[in-house]
Amino acid sequence: MTLVAGVDSSTQSCKVVIRDAATGALVREGRASHPDGTAIDPEHWWVALQMAITDAGGLQDVAAISVGGQQHGMVCLDADGAVVRDALLWNDTRSSGAARDLISDLGGAQAWADAVGSVPVASYTVTKLRWLQDHEPANAARTAAVCLPHDWLTWRLAGAEGIEGPESLESLTTDRGDASGTGYWSPRSGEYRHDIVELALGHDVRLPTVLGPAQPAGRLRASLGGTAVLGPGSGDNAAAALGLGAVEGDVIISIGTSGVVCAVSATPVADASGTVSGFASATGSFLPLIATLNAARVLDATCELLGVDHDELSRLALSAEPGADGLTLIPYLEGERTPNRPDATGALHGLRMANMTPANLARAAVEGLLCGLADGMDALVSQGVQIDRAILIGGGAKSEAVCRIAPTIFGRPVVVPAPGEYVADGAARQAAWVLSRTGGQSATAPVWELAGSRTFDGEATKQVRDRYAEVRDLTANR
Repeated sequence: MTLVAGVDSSTQSCKVVIRDAATGALVREGRASHPDGTAIDPEHWWVALQMAITDAGGLQDVAAISVGGQQHGMVCLDADGAVVRDALLWNDTRSSGAARDLISDLGGAQAWADAVGSVPVASYTVTKLRWLQDHEPANAARTAAVCLPHDWLTWRLAGAEGIEGPESLESLTTDRGDASGTGYWSPRSGEYRHDIVELALGHDVRLPTVLGPAQPAGRLRASLGGTAVLGPGSGDNAAAALGLGAVEGDVIISIGTSGVVCAVSATPVADASGTVSGFASATGSFLPLIATLNAARVLDATCELLGVDHDELSRLALSAEPGADGLTLIPYLEGERTPNRPDATGALHGLRMANMTPANLARAAVEGLLCGLADGMDALVSQGVQIDRAILIGGGAKSEAVCRIAPTIFGRPVVVPAPGEYVADGAARQAAWVLSRTGGQSATAPVWELAGSRTFDGEATKQVRDRYAEVRDLTANR
């Protein structure tokens, strides 16, 4: 049996899975925690990765390994390869003002969409570079190279013996999926925009070489207990899509603290409204993406309001009729990003004596959550993205009501895989692909069965979405 390893270095923790390269069967796994915060010394990621590798039984018998990591983070290195300052993570919003300035400096949102397929927001690396120039000019001047979290970990895995880091900045690598979230790499052209780097940071820097989907990034340093081939790795969303085996026509909907809606597409997207981010995938295609602020926490808040647990909330929701007898919830409990209404509040509309029941409120919460995600799907479709089915993942996908009601709101079949480490699995699948290509075999990623999936279908309830849209627009300026 040939083994491959996949890493998910996320905001909260590091997970390592070791799988059979041929079938994808899980052999062993390990994990370690990351410290809290939105600005982190990357050394914590390196320590956690080594701990997770040890917890997974080591890499002595592993033939290939790839790293999936949290997207967008800014890791600045000096000319000697030392970290300049704590890495700013995707969820560090201090650069929101810098994002507005950069949009203006390049000539507006359309100029950004044309240049890199996306309009920058605070999560993007490019905005963090402008913040660095504005607030820490000495650190900006010291920065000789900029990379992403997964790039830095791959670089450390490939380091030369006796040296804390690799021998040179020239050995930094990345992939299309992660590069597309920086704000200075174009998925359409496949090239960096060094002029945008200069616009943000004040000077140009060394950027990681963008490898092809199955192009090796080197070999594991011997001190880590093996000689495995290194894959290019990817960002978390692209790695998860690979781990789920998503293909063109699939939309992946992740219901976590926030909601993520992304779809595999054969063509790049450039949305000047900023609603859709025009990212690339880990397979050579594209991965347009939208994010919502309100997702699983809508269910949490409704449980707390009704004094029930999630199983009871689900039972209540399924006991009510579609449309909740006219009760509609607009779930903008924390503002909203899609549509872009950061100061919006939620609304419960259509209350009558007859429909003020726990079951209708539970149903309205589930339908409101799903209608918000369906708005994201509509945004993708408006950019020419084909959507045939939805793949539902995340904590919210554990709700039976969410799973059963989703196809009636989305108007498409819904596949719910068994819970898993999709980012790490995607990295492992990429590692198997790199190993196969190195051996002169498959030109596509190996097919691994997604065991334990359930498929839900149902008649679309268009009137629910129509009513939601009517109430959403009534509350647009509130």
